[in-house]
Amino acid sequence: MSSSKVKAAQLWTKNKEDLVKQLGELKTELGQLRIQKIVSSGTKLTKIHDLRKSIARVLTVINAKQRAQLRLFYKNKKYLPLDLRPKQTRAIRRRLSKEDASRQLLKTKKRETHFPQRKFAVKV
Repeated sequence: MSSSKVKAAQLWTKNKEDLVKQLGELKTELGQLRIQKIVSSGTKLTKIHDLRKSIARVLTVINAKQRAQLRLFYKNKKYLPLDLRPKQTRAIRRRLSKEDASRQLLKTKKRETHFPQRKFAVKV
C-alpha cells in the first residue's frame, strides 16, 4: 500500500468491506515498519506516525458510519441505546419534561378557578 497519508474525505465514499480491507493493509504495513525499526538503526518514525494516524482515520470513519446506521435503525423505536442518546448534563437528563412540569393536581386547578388572583385598581 502507498505510504502517503490517508485522506478522510476519500474514506467516506468507500463501503465497509473496503474500509476493513484498507485497515488490515495499514496494520500489516505498520507491523513491518515496527520490525524494521527494531532491526535497522535508520528510524522511520514519521512514517510510523503517519500510519498510526491513518489507521485512526479509517477506524473513525468505520465507527461513524456504524453509528449512523444504528441511528437509522433505532429512529422510531421506543428506547434508544444509552450511547446514542444526547449526552447533556446529568441534571438536564433528570429534569422533568415540559409536559410533566406543567401538570397540575385537580385540587390546585379547582383552587385557581374558584379563587383567582384578584386585580386591584390603585387610585393615585
